[in-house]
Amino acid sequence: MTPSHIPRSPDRRPSTSTPTPTPRRSPWLRLLPGISSERRGFVLAWWGFALTFGGMRLLTWLIHIDVAGIGDVQAGGVHIHHYVWGILLLAVVGAAGLVERSARARAWMGLAYGVGMALIVDEAALLISLEDVYWDTEGWVSIALALAVIAVVGGVLASTRGRRPPARDRDDA
Repeated sequence: MTPSHIPRSPDRRPSTSTPTPTPRRSPWLRLLPGISSERRGFVLAWWGFALTFGGMRLLTWLIHIDVAGIGDVQAGGVHIHHYVWGILLLAVVGAAGLVERSARARAWMGLAYGVGMALIVDEAALLISLEDVYWDTEGWVSIALALAVIAVVGGVLASTRGRRPPARDRDDA
């Protein structure tokens, strides 16, 4: 029913159908405007890697200095290193990449990929020596490797130009 204060065109009846919903804009389009959907996943992987690496170093340092309430993850008394979570996350990203190829999925998979890689690289020294050397001198291998990855990938992203996204990517949900 049309309210009395709004004139109604005699040839148009009020619509009884629901309006067509407009596709939701991806939050990544607002965060990374002008970056193609193909490149957006790489940028988010780099950010995810750098932030997760820093976050894990902070978290493990808090565990190391015995901050109350923060401790290792254990199952049956066995410490589960965070590279295990990284491997599981990369397995999920790999499986998702076989199925989903939308711009939004590529962005989320890029972010998850970076997080998973950081969890693994942060414990690279352990994986190389097969000993828990996280806080020993040998543990610096992980830090050096992670900083090299951050620097090289950041340099490549900064020195290469991604093409402008096509019109279909700008409104991609």
